[in-house]
Amino acid sequence: MSTGGYQGPTADFTPTGFGSDSPETSSRNGASASVINPPLFAADYKRHEDLKSMLDSSKDGQKREAMKLIIGMVAKGKDCADLFPAVVKNVVSKDSEIKKLVYVYLVRYAEEQQDLALLSISTFQKGLKDPNQLIRASALRVLSSIRVPIIAPIMMLAIKESVTDMSPFVRKTAAHAIPKLFSLDPELKDELVEVIEKLLKDQTTLVAGSVVMAFETVCPDRIDMIHKNYRKLCNLLVDVDEWGQVMIINMLTRYARTQFANPNQEEVAEDAPFYVESEEEEEEEESEEEESGESGDEEGEKKKKKKKPKKKKGYTMDPDHRLLLKNAKPLLQSRNAAVVMGVAQLYHHVAPRNEFGIIVKPLIRLLKGHVETQAIVLSNIATISADRCAMFEPYLKSFYIHSSDPTNIRLLKLDIIANVAGESSIHTILREFRTYISSPDKQFAAATIEAIGRVACSISEVTETCLHGLMSLLSHKSENVVAQSVVVIKKLLQLHPKQNKDLIDQVARLADSVTVPMAKASILWLVGEYCSLVPKMGPDVLRKAAKNFVNESDIVKLQTVNLAAKLVLSNPKQTRLLCDYVLSLAKYDQNYDIRDNPVSSLNGLFLQGEETALSKYAKKILLAPKPAPVLESAFKDRIHWQLGSLSHAVNSEATGYMALSDFPAEPPDPSVRNVEDDSWWGKTKEKKKNLHGDSDSEASNFYSSISGSDVSGSDNEGDCFVRVGGGEWV
Repeated sequence: MSTGGYQGPTADFTPTGFGSDSPETSSRNGASASVINPPLFAADYKRHEDLKSMLDSSKDGQKREAMKLIIGMVAKGKDCADLFPAVVKNVVSKDSEIKKLVYVYLVRYAEEQQDLALLSISTFQKGLKDPNQLIRASALRVLSSIRVPIIAPIMMLAIKESVTDMSPFVRKTAAHAIPKLFSLDPELKDELVEVIEKLLKDQTTLVAGSVVMAFETVCPDRIDMIHKNYRKLCNLLVDVDEWGQVMIINMLTRYARTQFANPNQEEVAEDAPFYVESEEEEEEEESEEEESGESGDEEGEKKKKKKKPKKKKGYTMDPDHRLLLKNAKPLLQSRNAAVVMGVAQLYHHVAPRNEFGIIVKPLIRLLKGHVETQAIVLSNIATISADRCAMFEPYLKSFYIHSSDPTNIRLLKLDIIANVAGESSIHTILREFRTYISSPDKQFAAATIEAIGRVACSISEVTETCLHGLMSLLSHKSENVVAQSVVVIKKLLQLHPKQNKDLIDQVARLADSVTVPMAKASILWLVGEYCSLVPKMGPDVLRKAAKNFVNESDIVKLQTVNLAAKLVLSNPKQTRLLCDYVLSLAKYDQNYDIRDNPVSSLNGLFLQGEETALSKYAKKILLAPKPAPVLESAFKDRIHWQLGSLSHAVNSEATGYMALSDFPAEPPDPSVRNVEDDSWWGKTKEKKKNLHGDSDSEASNFYSSISGSDVSGSDNEGDCFVRVGGGEWV
């Protein structure tokens, strides 16, 4: 029998990672294994001694492995600053992979370890001449990350050199470095503006978004720099990266508000032909009208009268204005919520009202995203629907509240539902609201009752229905629901008080049982305001309020004082002593708002027997009819903020916010955007008539000719990134 068969595992075999090695095995497999394969992200690296020894090794493989581990720890949030001296030495490595990883590390820690980073500036400058475009870009990125003012001139030279680099990726990095240098040394603004102006003429989509970001940071008021590049940016919009699209759209929105007329003027004519104003047809019509007038024919005169309204010139959209809207429209299909939101705000602030409807479906689609995205989109929809409610009414079901929605999303959806409520959908909405009232979320239930009040004010047909429905909630088991119902009922009763005497009397009877301060104050105000409608109820309510005056909250005390003053003016016989008692308590109250209340200080005026001129004026002041409140969306006052901005989200002006200017009464000369000999435009001034023809097909042919032109040295952006070193860049 052969003895060379399988004998089982030997004593020397131990699977690594699945048990404890014997001392012999550990000593045999020794230090090399622990150095080459240290445990990833281990808590104790002996202060990274193993990694330092790997970085000092003469083998590129160990250095590469060490850098991968270091970058992994940086990504995990671990502090690797003590490795900076060992890492920065490898910036001179000839291995491109090691060099790229070293630059990634240096970008992270160059600002913290500025002194050590300064020692390697000469190496970074050499990296700017590296044949590899990634190394050149990384070197510039590291150089711009060193926040030391003394090297600002060096950074300026590096940026100027990189702007003329053959690689669009390096030029993109140069555009990113411009805001960093501007924040480091604002005195270099003039030079940076020249660099930005040069980059704005760049023909590649990879650079466009980055240079616009630099423009918005350094010189956002230099609109004149955009004129010659406006049409190019509009046509590039579809092909730019997503975050570049956001920057370009926001910038072009500001540009459009300063260069084009308001598209929502009263008299609106048809759009002008695409970049061409052909007046031949108008001249022919005028000549025909003159001939018909000379002939004296009655039919000709009738036709002339009929044609008079057509001669009335109204608003004609600028072709450049139409170009912006047309090229932004496809971005509504973007997967990026910020891009869709950017196009939505563009149409909201710049487009004609009759074209705004195309953004509704894309915004509804965004509601299927993350909760954070939903919150921003819903807040913008709430602002839009407060002004243009009819557009969102067909999509009412998209705003119904789900049980999984957090409170902030529920409140936003509720606000939108109240905004879009119409006569055709109000009964469905009220049934939905009836369900929401029973929610255990107190804040949501209270907001639902307030929404009922809003729809009752906006749609008169259901005012009585809503009012009686709210009255039925006064017996609800939830004190919070009852309190909010009282507040809303008080506002609704102000619309038609004389028709609702019984309801006022019914609400007044709740003064004893309601304990929520705001609700109780609303009842006291209602009784005092309409004391002539409930003359028997007023003195009794005042007596009960005075009895517990000391223990009430401040807002209830103030309304009790007001009630006493109103009753003593309208019914002095029954309420004079009660008023004296209440005003005496208010005079010595701890709260100075109550103690120094003008009504409290006029104690003698209300209690004197004779009717004086001052008491007559007091009646006019306190018992004057007051206008009914208007219940509106809380988001209506955000309409002056630019949609999608941080200022709109927080309803306060954020740092760096640039408000949109009003449309000019007379738009500037559109010829400033003409480019005669531009490689992007590809046409001379004589050919512009064909280029900007009437039909959409001509415009699309123009755009396809631009897309097919050799603007990046390759057929697509990815090829440009790879072949830029070997191909000729135009």
